[in-house]
Amino acid sequence: MEGHVTALNDTTGTTAAPQALLPAQGAGAEVVAKLFRALGDPTRLRLLEFLRYEEHTVTECVEHVGLSQGRVSTHLACLADCGYVHARREGRRAYYRVTDPRVADLIVLAHALAADNHAALTCCERIDAHQH
Repeated sequence: MEGHVTALNDTTGTTAAPQALLPAQGAGAEVVAKLFRALGDPTRLRLLEFLRYEEHTVTECVEHVGLSQGRVSTHLACLADCGYVHARREGRRAYYRVTDPRVADLIVLAHALAADNHAALTCCERIDAHQH
């Protein structure tokens, strides 16, 4: 039952009818796919992991990921535009933090799924082929 959730009825203990997670029509699936594309970059994932428990400056983010300030700023701007991080200005410095604790939950879940499917993901050539 791909794309459906089956819920247990709390009062009777019976199983309720499956509900679709995504709308059949419209941009719902496109928006969710865009969510995953924003998270699909290794640098952005490393930044989210770094920012998930406390805020950091751009300089600290640069040191953490080991890329130029321009590239890190571009990734942080993408994450901010998508609503994953928020920037707080204090003088000339910007401090970034994750905006929603569910982002950390999503990263933990993604790590668990990737670990469980490591062999298949390592061998998968279709994803890399479609990125170019």
